[in-house]
Amino acid sequence: MTRAAAPYHIYFTSTMTGKLVCLTDKPERTITMYVCGVTPYDDAHIGHGRCYVTFDTVYRLLHFFGFSVTYCRNVTDIDDKLLHRAQAELGSIELYHEIAKKFTARFHEDVGRLGCQSPTHEPRVTDNIDDIIARVSDLITSGHAYESDGSVYFKINSYPSYGALSGQRIADMCVGARVEANEDKENPLDFALWKSEPEGSFWKSPWGWGRPGWHIECSALALKYLGKTIDIHGGGMDLIFPHHENERAQSECITHTTFANLWMHNAFVRVKQEKMSKSLGNFITLRDAFSRVNTMVLRYYYSIHHYRNPLDFSWADIEAAEKAYRRIVGILNPQGTLAHNNNELTLASLDMSHVSETGQAIFHKMLSTLANDLNVQAAWGVFFEHTAEIKAEPALAKVIAQFVQGVMGITLAPLPETEIIITPEIQALLDERKQARLERNWKRADEIRNELIARKVPLHDDKI
Repeated sequence: MTRAAAPYHIYFTSTMTGKLVCLTDKPERTITMYVCGVTPYDDAHIGHGRCYVTFDTVYRLLHFFGFSVTYCRNVTDIDDKLLHRAQAELGSIELYHEIAKKFTARFHEDVGRLGCQSPTHEPRVTDNIDDIIARVSDLITSGHAYESDGSVYFKINSYPSYGALSGQRIADMCVGARVEANEDKENPLDFALWKSEPEGSFWKSPWGWGRPGWHIECSALALKYLGKTIDIHGGGMDLIFPHHENERAQSECITHTTFANLWMHNAFVRVKQEKMSKSLGNFITLRDAFSRVNTMVLRYYYSIHHYRNPLDFSWADIEAAEKAYRRIVGILNPQGTLAHNNNELTLASLDMSHVSETGQAIFHKMLSTLANDLNVQAAWGVFFEHTAEIKAEPALAKVIAQFVQGVMGITLAPLPETEIIITPEIQALLDERKQARLERNWKRADEIRNELIARKVPLHDDKI
């Protein structure tokens, strides 16, 4: 007998209110989702990986529940960082498009290896300059922006709701690290929509030659590809202010309606308690991580940390995640023959007819837990709590395997067995590192650590 499917409700936490928003209250079975993409001036790091795995899982989960999802993720292929990289690497800022092309391709390879599905739309900023200029013109016409010496700025004071997303108050803001002082502005808090450039460079506009500001790009692309109001706007927490705050202000002044019904943000990846970022120089690229850990182990590692909580990265934790992943594969794909072809898996297509009532209850508990603010970590908790029942019921194991592949995006591919032989040389390095740590000689301890990691020697006591 087949147990009746439980009534499912999908909830995600709103950054704006801090409260859960129920998506199943939406009468239409369509969802539009915009996630800010990369600026391709360098290889993506593991923080990027966490963001795009998070929203890939959102995408898959919504599809599983029968929603038709239109997912837009832009490419910011014109930016100061691209110009600087082009000058340093190729000798001319005019070759920025070569840098963008190179690192966009590498980004696609990296997130593809993590199992991220391609978005419905992936517009490049440079292919949509006319639309961006049109949106800047809209803001000038409506009195929300002004031209000054060839540049155009958004009037912060023209949008009373500014700061509602990030919790910032205009009265508390001052010229500082996040706000540039500029004599051309009416208010130092006003931000650029169009940046003036020398005659003949970049693009011609009604205000002269120049290029778009960062924030207006996403407003224009979201409007063009998803419409005036989008259901979900996502990204990393570092984008809440100023990028998403500014994006929201511009968009709502253009359309005079709500820009995003739900704002979602994933927390940082941290290294030694510090936010990982390229500007701090403490980042680990995905390619570096892939050289040390299987891509599905890394995706699983992301999944066992709730997306709204900071993730403190360490190679020791990665090693523990690999052991857990091997155990999962041993339960769900013991023969190593399970095909990965579940990208179109939906709840309606899932065959539960041969699963016992007890098994269905276990599966429904996993699913309802995941649907509660994307709590993949808790869903894995349900799995490990019931491994004996899952092992004993092949039909249940098959259903869960399909779910893990199709919704969690983890292929369940077996890992090759690895055997580390502790040679006298390696043992000497382990002993020397232990002594260096006792003597608080962190420089030497780190040097030895890096050498041992390169040799794939597990370090159970290590935090990177």
